[in-house]
Amino acid sequence: MTAQETQRTATGDGERPRFPFAARCPGEPAPEFDRLRADRPVARVTFPTGDTAWLVTGYEDNRTVLSDPRFSRALTTRPGAPRLQPIPPDPASLFSMDAPEHTRLRRLVAPAFGNRRMAALRPVIEREVELLVDGLVAAGPPADLVSGLARRLPITVICELLGVPTADRERIAGWVDVLLSLTRFRPEDVARARADLKGYLEGLVAAKRESPADDLFSELIAARDSGDALSEEELVMMGATVLTGGFLSTASEIALSFLCLFRHPEQLAALRARPELLPSAVDELLRYNALTTGGGLLRVASEDVRLGGVTIAAGEAVLPAISAANRDPDVFDEPGRFDVTRESNPHLTFGLGIHYCLGARLARIELELALAVTLRRLPGLRLAVPVGELRAEGGHLIRGLPELPVAW
Repeated sequence: MTAQETQRTATGDGERPRFPFAARCPGEPAPEFDRLRADRPVARVTFPTGDTAWLVTGYEDNRTVLSDPRFSRALTTRPGAPRLQPIPPDPASLFSMDAPEHTRLRRLVAPAFGNRRMAALRPVIEREVELLVDGLVAAGPPADLVSGLARRLPITVICELLGVPTADRERIAGWVDVLLSLTRFRPEDVARARADLKGYLEGLVAAKRESPADDLFSELIAARDSGDALSEEELVMMGATVLTGGFLSTASEIALSFLCLFRHPEQLAALRARPELLPSAVDELLRYNALTTGGGLLRVASEDVRLGGVTIAAGEAVLPAISAANRDPDVFDEPGRFDVTRESNPHLTFGLGIHYCLGARLARIELELALAVTLRRLPGLRLAVPVGELRAEGGHLIRGLPELPVAW
């Protein structure tokens, strides 16, 4: 039996792939995505939980799933709803809401990620990258770019924005690692991590009520206490949502971006020679890197919907495979080619519609500055081991790297 055959289960409606798929190289999408997009752009798959869903691999169909209100996030929290991860989503999370509840809460937190706040954060982030590179230089090569830079930068930035004390940041990072598990941790471990994170944030809310500061959590507490704009549960979950969304995905994107440049030395050379290409390089890295097992958040159809030649029945789950959409040849010229000068790049990495990533600007800034400062400070930065020795995180929603050994 071939590896492809072992990925599949015989069903009454044809072959049903088991999801997630195994990628051949960290940062690259699994080959199954190309095959499905060509042959069955909306195909049934089976998750590790045993639940099934429709996997959507074409670009235009992904846009529909991400923006059409008939594909609901709130319905994924209902008892018995299909799920990808070990435990159901929390209904009080911004990630798990539809309009108008989502609109109300997003309006409260959006200013923290607006242009003015991001412009003020930019020099702070740049100084943090400089300090982290100082640490790498002081220790000398070889070094691990994941523990030395990629993980430390986003956890520092997002905790600073939210107002989480420095001493607690590693605990936060550990909880987020568990919360984004697929099969690495038992369901009870994931549930415990969620409870521990919420318990911690409840304590932080109480502390900041006594001593407010200039941070997002203090602003949300003031909104809660002055106008009852959000419930206490929503307040705590907003903190959890910002931490969960703002740390691990950015950390993994930074590490995969360095790896991608190492794997394409001619593109790295072009970027070194022309730093003005950084903005387009960042967009290309965001498009090219397969950051997660598939891409977007699971949805559940609120009514029967015709999509990609099939009928998705009300109550069935739909998973937008953004990594596949970002390699759709109908939209991207030579989608398998990594090109830091690519001009037309309407990638869907940050989503679309009401769930478009709040932290998109922040993630772009962190990625751009991590690349700019590190490449400037460490001439000749290179991979210290063969690419074939690197493995992406297994059993996890985020397909990052546990380590990235480098020298210079």
